[in-house]
Amino acid sequence: MQRRTLLTALAAAAALPLAAHAAPPAYTGIDVTGSSIGPDFRLFYGDGKPASLQDFKGKYVLLFFGFTQCPDVCPTALSRAVEIKKLLGADGGKLQVLFVTVDPERDTAALLAEYMRAFDPGFIGLRGDAAQTAKAAKDFKIFYRKVPSGSSYTMDHTAITYVFDATGKIRLAFKHEQTAQQCAADLRQLMQPKKETSFLKGLFS
Repeated sequence: MQRRTLLTALAAAAALPLAAHAAPPAYTGIDVTGSSIGPDFRLFYGDGKPASLQDFKGKYVLLFFGFTQCPDVCPTALSRAVEIKKLLGADGGKLQVLFVTVDPERDTAALLAEYMRAFDPGFIGLRGDAAQTAKAAKDFKIFYRKVPSGSSYTMDHTAITYVFDATGKIRLAFKHEQTAQQCAADLRQLMQPKKETSFLKGLFS
């Protein structure tokens, strides 16, 4: 239910700026350009140094919230990110994947680093304490909760991947069911330099 609510809200937010612009790019993901999601976080790298999205300007960032003991959604999203990077070819080097844990109680810095390496050595795991995690999740419209499971627990959380362009602005939200091919196609569009229209050329020539 929470996931459907988020996707509906994202779609509504994306529709607002479209009325003022002709022929927007056709994305498979949800265009959230100009939305108030985020726009940044204050978390920590594995070495304890503060981390924020501003650290990755110049890169196209894929941001996902999850946890290392996630049985299916998280490994699927990260495996898709690996495939996206491959599909982008030389442009794959422009991509930075960030994974924010919603389970800081169990996901230590060392465990997060090991988990990231299992997918790609360049992927980065981020964490905070309970309050910092809650704030980041709230700012990025991410729902999560602890769910008892036998003598332990699991985590229920929103399965969405946010995309930021090289200037650090939020641009897209990839749905969990999107394929790597669809995501890569969206990223190629984002990475293309804007072309000046013939109308604008006429004005300034």
